[in-house]
Amino acid sequence: MTFARFMELALYDPEVGYYRRRQPRVGCGAGTDFFTASTSGPVFGKLIVAACTALLGAGDPRDYTFVEIGAEPGTGVLTDVAHPFGAARTVRVGEPFALSGRCVVFSNELFDAQPFRRGIFRRDAWRELGVAMRGNALGEIELPDAITLPVLPSNAPEGYLLDLPLEAQALAGQIATEPWTGLFVACDYGKSWRELIEACPAGTARAYHRHTQTNDLLARPGRTGPHLSRVLGLAGRRTSESRLRLPDHRVAGGLFVRHAAGFIAATAEAEAAHFSREKLSLMQLLHPAHLGQKFQVLHARRDVF
Repeated sequence: MTFARFMELALYDPEVGYYRRRQPRVGCGAGTDFFTASTSGPVFGKLIVAACTALLGAGDPRDYTFVEIGAEPGTGVLTDVAHPFGAARTVRVGEPFALSGRCVVFSNELFDAQPFRRGIFRRDAWRELGVAMRGNALGEIELPDAITLPVLPSNAPEGYLLDLPLEAQALAGQIATEPWTGLFVACDYGKSWRELIEACPAGTARAYHRHTQTNDLLARPGRTGPHLSRVLGLAGRRTSESRLRLPDHRVAGGLFVRHAAGFIAATAEAEAAHFSREKLSLMQLLHPAHLGQKFQVLHARRDVF
């Protein structure tokens, strides 16, 4: 099967898919596999609320429904966070988006958790990689058909791996075609297209199990969380095709400093006398050595559907 089909089964199969299993995945507790920005507690949600409110400009937040797509069961970015929106709801894995009216559409590490195609440059062409059984184990194979996409470079070093987040692009298109207006905000990891095609010869997909990163994407299918480290650029291209105007792609630290400065200043002033959990969380989310540089945000406005 293609690598994309294997990832679809490993991640989202209703019975064995990693994101369909009833188990903890995110956090510090026993059995968890990785951290996200939401692991820092309510501070991340407060930053998102402050930034979204600023990005709405003159719009009254009470006129908008805040819709989070893809949150883990029992959690959400607005959990234990006061917000000014008229309503809020969460779309879990497998549920319809049902987006309509005025919305703030938000996701956190949704796009990097989508199936992807995997290609390798061999014999002057991009070849599709797939997955097959080799004895009692899964292994990668080279499929007979070449990958022909206009976005691909015509030349690359022999054996260069490229992970193509086309499902993430399709997901962005699906969100964009629903009948809603308002604000789109997606938080995820990212690299530039140039980095992807010139500086990542081993591909960008990784898997996480018990907070340990591995490049073996075929180990423990359904029990590890594969992620792509570069997805938002292609997602942004797709959203711009559906009247989501001025898609802006920024590192998270820069976006929060620009659009949530009031909340950051108030928190720093309130906690000035001691080193609190909130200040530590802010440092983790804003500092370039932590999530501030690696974590990125794509946002765009839609005024007319």
